Amino acid sequence: MLQSIILMGGLGVIIGTVLAIASKAFYVYEDPTVVAVAGALPGANCGGCGYPGCNANAEAIVKGLSAVNSCVAAGAEVALEIAAIMGVAVSDREPEFAGPGCYYSKDAADMEYQYLGITDCRAAEMLFGGMKVCRIGCLGLGTCVKACMFGALTIGRDGLPKVDRSKCTGCGACERVCPKHIIRLSSVTRRILREYTREECLTPCQRACPTGIDIKEYIRLIREGDYEGSVQVIKERNPFPTVISRICPAICESKCRRLLQDESVAINGLKRFVCDYEMNLNRRVLPYKAPATGKKVAVIGGGVEGLSVAFFSARLGHEPTVFEATDSLGGILRKAVKRERLSMDVLDWDIEGIRQMGVDIRTGAKAGKDFSVDGLLKQGFHAVFTATGGWDSRLLRGDTDEAETVFPGAYLFIDLLRSKADDHIRIPSGKKVVIAGGERLVAEAAEILRENGSTNITVISRKTESEPLFDRDTLERLSKAGADVIYHSGITKVKGEDGRLTLIEYMELNTGEKHDVEADLLIIGAGRFPELVFIPEIKDQQEGKSDQPENQGPMLWEGYELQKKPAGKQESGFFSDQDVISEYASAVSAINGGRKAAAAIHYRVTHTGFQDASDMITETSMLQDVFILNNVNMVSRVIMNPVDRIKGTEDEFSTGFSVEQAKQEANRCLKCGLVCYEKTKIEGQALK
Repeated sequence: MLQSIILMGGLGVIIGTVLAIASKAFYVYEDPTVVAVAGALPGANCGGCGYPGCNANAEAIVKGLSAVNSCVAAGAEVALEIAAIMGVAVSDREPEFAGPGCYYSKDAADMEYQYLGITDCRAAEMLFGGMKVCRIGCLGLGTCVKACMFGALTIGRDGLPKVDRSKCTGCGACERVCPKHIIRLSSVTRRILREYTREECLTPCQRACPTGIDIKEYIRLIREGDYEGSVQVIKERNPFPTVISRICPAICESKCRRLLQDESVAINGLKRFVCDYEMNLNRRVLPYKAPATGKKVAVIGGGVEGLSVAFFSARLGHEPTVFEATDSLGGILRKAVKRERLSMDVLDWDIEGIRQMGVDIRTGAKAGKDFSVDGLLKQGFHAVFTATGGWDSRLLRGDTDEAETVFPGAYLFIDLLRSKADDHIRIPSGKKVVIAGGERLVAEAAEILRENGSTNITVISRKTESEPLFDRDTLERLSKAGADVIYHSGITKVKGEDGRLTLIEYMELNTGEKHDVEADLLIIGAGRFPELVFIPEIKDQQEGKSDQPENQGPMLWEGYELQKKPAGKQESGFFSDQDVISEYASAVSAINGGRKAAAAIHYRVTHTGFQDASDMITETSMLQDVFILNNVNMVSRVIMNPVDRIKGTEDEFSTGFSVEQAKQEANRCLKCGLVCYEKTKIEGQALK
């Protein structure tokens, strides 16, 4: 008996010891905040938040990946309770909805083979990408419908998924299960921020449009008589629709698929029709805005790009203010376009529409004279963007009598060269100077800088040493001036303190390695200041804390370049092939530059990651397309004839189509997909 007791006691001690050791070895820490948030959630585990269960959503909320009001099964009280646990405020949630990105079902599209396998899109996709000729297109087997937990998806009569927005929670279950990425979550913010990728079904005209307007959709709405809806679609990507409808080079029409059969659709003329319709309403059709973020954005320059930056920033929920040096807005559009082609009341109409989106305008305010970048940041702006235009803009506004600066320590190469012959043009002396670009006149610039007292001069060039950038005489003059040349590199960031430039960051284009150069003066070898996003330099930022520094002590700031698309070679740094070095080639391109800048600002002030650039569509992207049309009737293009001027304007150019002409021309659209299009005859017989 005693032996049994001793044995059992010994076993108990051993087991207790093992359990104690195991508890230490296999102990799993539970974040008390996650536990508290999970306890506040209802425990429905419905997946409506986009995460597999309430515990996963609780972890995402604590990490800042999910909103405190992300639970679709809970009410406002739960959101307030979670916000109290997190120590943050409840902000409005921007609605996200699933939407199909394909226009032709397997019943209407060209097919490669008959599919008799498992009725699941993922299974069909494994067989040569599916049965459709189009490699980017809905397979129509309804896998997304089965994945939806809220009954928001059905397969319509056309064989494509249809979304009931009243039931859609934006959980993303359908997006995750679709093997072709046809179903995607969409919101105002996403549509503004995203560049198009190879996985999207884009028509040739939309790919060609610099602003990326969904052309097929706004033409469809014209055909159906929904003119206000058509204007909404255009304003998704264009804040100057009425202006552009008069001066657009219509690159999209050169890529219209109807050209394979007869004449392109009058895409720009149809845009003008609905924009004139809006003007005749005498009220603006304003696009949707995301919920307020509380972020203040300053835009330097009130031209096309600057106003576009402000427009898209406002739509992203920020509070933009435009600072314009002159007493009027519009830049080149106001100064250089003939009144017969673009009347000023049309320009003012679109500008007023931008103002009504919540954009504050301050005219007669010149950078470097009336305000500074660091001063704006100290005033409470979360970001500052430079959109001052090029040398040609300065000529038009008569602003060439003195050297111009936009951000501390930065001047244009042309002003430095002019300063030698004109005493009124003064460039402050800098001890440590960086020259960006400059080409063959860089030796003269270096000599001027040396005469002005510069002791350390660095030239940063995108060219390689083997390229014939400098001749022997130039190199000898640079050497005598004490200038060092850094080849095959591009400037990626500038940094400063208060009103001083302190540092230049550059990247080696072949290796991607980044280096810093101390500098108090930057000479820019182009006719335009670079497009940069300036934000306060925030160190040791804590989650949930404001990113706005206190107005005490020196203001540390950083200026970042915009995100660029990969184009088969190194594109980072100033003066890449994607950078604007003078004025934009067209106003419509400047608008797209403004949207990209607004996206960059949004990423910086919200501390979210940039879009993955690896799959963006570029000029060198290989995409499916159509090179011959079958079973399409020839239909002549409707010619837009000059008619009476539009009511209340001084417009003396053509005012566009009549309602009958617009619908007739809209019916010529083939409603294209990637390689699909609407066929209008069968075996040579016209469809009735």
